[in-house]
Amino acid sequence: MWRNYLTVGVRALAKNKVYAFINIFGLAIGIAACLMILLYVRYESSYDDWLPDNDRVFQFQSYYQSLTSSDKFDNQGVPYVTKGALLKDFPQIEAATYVGGGVGITVLKDGQAYTPEDAQLVDSRFLDVVALPMLHGNDRALANPGSAILSEKQAIRFFGTTNAVGRTLTTIIMGVKADYRVTGVFKDLPKNTHMAFGMLLRADMPSLYAQGHNEAFLESWGWTAGWVYVKLKPGVDVATVNSQFDAWKKRNIPDSTTNGQRSNEGDGRTYALVNVRDVHLGKAQNSDMTPGNDRTSIVTFSVIAVLILAMACMNFTNLATARAGQRAREVALRKVLGATRKQLIMQFLGESILLTAIATLVALALAEIAVPWFAHFLDADIALHYFGHGGLLLPILALVLLVGAAGGLYPGLYLSRFQPARVLKANKSASEAEGSGRLRGILVVVQFAVSIGLMACTAIVYGQTLYARSADPGFKRDGLLQVNGIGATSLQGREEALIQQIRKVPGVTAAARTGIGVNTGNTSSTVVGVPGQPEPVQIGIYAIDADYFPTMQIRTVAGRIFDRNRPADDATEPAVPDPEAARAMGARGANIVLNESGVRRLGYTSPQDAVGKIIDYDRGDEGGIMKLTIIGVVTDSRFRSVRTPIEPIMFFVNTNNTNWLDVRYDGNPAEVRAGVERVWRSFAPDVPFKAEFSDAIMARTYQRIDARAQMFGMFALLAVVIGCLGLFGLAAFTAERRTKEIGIRKVLGAGTFDIVRLLVWQFTRPVVIANLIAWPIAWWAMRDWLNQFDARMPLGPTPFLLAGLLALLIAVVTIAAHAVRVARTNPIKALRYE
Repeated sequence: MWRNYLTVGVRALAKNKVYAFINIFGLAIGIAACLMILLYVRYESSYDDWLPDNDRVFQFQSYYQSLTSSDKFDNQGVPYVTKGALLKDFPQIEAATYVGGGVGITVLKDGQAYTPEDAQLVDSRFLDVVALPMLHGNDRALANPGSAILSEKQAIRFFGTTNAVGRTLTTIIMGVKADYRVTGVFKDLPKNTHMAFGMLLRADMPSLYAQGHNEAFLESWGWTAGWVYVKLKPGVDVATVNSQFDAWKKRNIPDSTTNGQRSNEGDGRTYALVNVRDVHLGKAQNSDMTPGNDRTSIVTFSVIAVLILAMACMNFTNLATARAGQRAREVALRKVLGATRKQLIMQFLGESILLTAIATLVALALAEIAVPWFAHFLDADIALHYFGHGGLLLPILALVLLVGAAGGLYPGLYLSRFQPARVLKANKSASEAEGSGRLRGILVVVQFAVSIGLMACTAIVYGQTLYARSADPGFKRDGLLQVNGIGATSLQGREEALIQQIRKVPGVTAAARTGIGVNTGNTSSTVVGVPGQPEPVQIGIYAIDADYFPTMQIRTVAGRIFDRNRPADDATEPAVPDPEAARAMGARGANIVLNESGVRRLGYTSPQDAVGKIIDYDRGDEGGIMKLTIIGVVTDSRFRSVRTPIEPIMFFVNTNNTNWLDVRYDGNPAEVRAGVERVWRSFAPDVPFKAEFSDAIMARTYQRIDARAQMFGMFALLAVVIGCLGLFGLAAFTAERRTKEIGIRKVLGAGTFDIVRLLVWQFTRPVVIANLIAWPIAWWAMRDWLNQFDARMPLGPTPFLLAGLLALLIAVVTIAAHAVRVARTNPIKALRYE
């Protein structure tokens, strides 16, 4: 019996080559696209699965919500002091470690200075918490200060071999030169990890920060520049631990007084332990190590995968019911010869599974070709494996059965219910059975609603991407080179001479120091007292020099900007903390410039109203209350991506608290950069030259958004192709079924245009209905998506109208060839058997 079913199924496919091609190719595209998306979703969901005991390893995160404004900031990092407080109060913690420190690590090799992006300071318990896969050395490799472990890549880079144990690294950290002995080498970490570690240095933190005159960092609850990881003891419920952090912060974070008001660094802050496997898709996405992702994107692509596969199954159902007339007599004869309905259903399900299996083989071939490109496009370790851990053989077999059943169940039920007497009567056709046409119409509407919705969403995503790139940032972005490291200790006292020489480089027109760069990721805020307001107000605070605004070409809207010739404009303090100088500066006061958001944050009615006002800035016990005079207001500038709201900022001049140098140029970018680098190396050979053009920084910022937009568009296009394949097949079968009707119409006087219009309208009507369904759903989805951006394109009707018109055009073109061919057929051929 099964052999007979197989023979009949193969013959049915061979007899109807167009039907077989459309179904196999459509299913293959759908299954291949579904596999690609699911590989991506699985990759994004498998971050840090490689880490041993990952169910017990957590990152300690802090979330801030301002009590006086809508500002919020979800941070993967926490202050250094939190690690000791956690160990003191939570015996459930087996081990804890601190990573980072907010300092640049410079490595000297062969007279050249390098700053590895993946180098971090750690303490002695790091390997007890994060068990890196060691290639050389063991888990005690970081037990002693002055030791270091490297990844394979970094070991080869610095020593030419992975067996670098016993070698020495010469480093400069906060101006302190020290040697670190390599005690271990670990395997390169996979790309699906949020931890970008390539060089880990075991430092004596108190001693190192004391030498760098930065001891306050180790005790501050408001200074975040690193990460804390903890490993819980077996069986500990993390939810129970997280529920105790409100009481924990009250016990540990001391109160302070700001402008006569009680304040606390814990106000507005909540803390939580987040499992390492959830960090990548968690709500805190500000990591300096690797960019994260959001769960909404993963869910969106999962839904697209299901929709594409469902559309392929709809094609099968549509074409199977459309072909009912060709199989009706076969079904009737089988029933007459004793076949039960169950046997007929199994036959059609078997044919569907056979077709799906063939399509799956084609899909796997397509996927094998596309996966390497896909992985390169996403810069991800995505691969198609059939066996072993993560093998897809069993899921693929399950997918064949599921898709085969989904595509063949209704046709099997539908075809098996034909009554032999009705079918075998002369001039009767079961292809006109009630219900089949209605179902096909519904499925076509659904297919095109999905296609139109995806096209509209793609247009909006692409439009927002263009808008993000072209939106006015409030400063001149092109012709700007950003240099990192001007605040290096070895440059102290020589910065001005360096800048003067850089200004002489051909093509350079201006240069200025700043503490807020283009998308550097750093944030700095404080609270100030505003006369007439009962509560302190939080505002960003960044140091610049007097030439910053002209260099960036930031426009002044009220008052004036800083002037080098006015001593009161300069609030620079000694590089080494000096309590006496701090008190003198506090007594003298300082001038500041606000941006427009800062004016609104402080409660002034207009930029002009803010000029001349005085606010109070509490600098603590050493500096006391400092009077800040607002001398001017500048336009808002967007230094970060369009997802991040523009920060209310007050700028002040302090050349000892800047780390970036912005160089404005007018000429050949490569030549300017090379000229600046030559000057830099002549002044500071031990400080790596790290410079990047502003437009390149923003391109990198939006790189992942662009990649997701392109992925979205690519899979939306595949959905349209699958929908068109189904429509093509339906048009072909419908035209064939209505050949005699069309012949009669032509005999009675209908012209070619009348026939074409008849067939085109039959298939474009579902597309019109699909528009009415797709538009509101796509609008609702895109409205929520656009709300993630602080600056966003207007959500007008254009993308929806264009998507609808494009779908209508595609439908008309798809069926026009059939319509014209049938309309031009000689009616004699259609009526010759009548």
